[in-house]
Amino acid sequence: MMFSQARGLPVVTLGEADQLGVVKSLAVDTASGRVTHARLTGARGRKELTLPWDAFHAFGPDAVLVRSDRAPDAAAPPEPAPHEALRAKVLTEDGDERGTVKDVSFDPATGRIGTVCTALGEIPGDRLLGLGDYALVVRTG
Repeated sequence: MMFSQARGLPVVTLGEADQLGVVKSLAVDTASGRVTHARLTGARGRKELTLPWDAFHAFGPDAVLVRSDRAPDAAAPPEPAPHEALRAKVLTEDGDERGTVKDVSFDPATGRIGTVCTALGEIPGDRLLGLGDYALVVRTG
């Protein structure tokens, strides 16, 4: 699945079928090469939410299901907003610019990053080194 395909999917609780919102963006941990969080726009007047990957039951082509016992509590403090990969500048560890992130492929069952698609080509997910406010840094290769 691609990040661009996940954006806009409704996020629904598994047991109650309540819509929590829609996927706004996904964040990655470069050390593990996995999706760590999904940021949601709130449904029906709810605030924006950030959910950890382990809250998800299934990431399907038509909807994302959240385990009911992991649905966010309105009184709980929000998760920190992680850095987003889409549209990030890509730099090699040598400081060379490699375009910007156009899309990212990931395994919807595990969250493992497959490839990062840039204007200059694809970068394997195992070459990720860091992601911050300024850029996604990858191993030179």
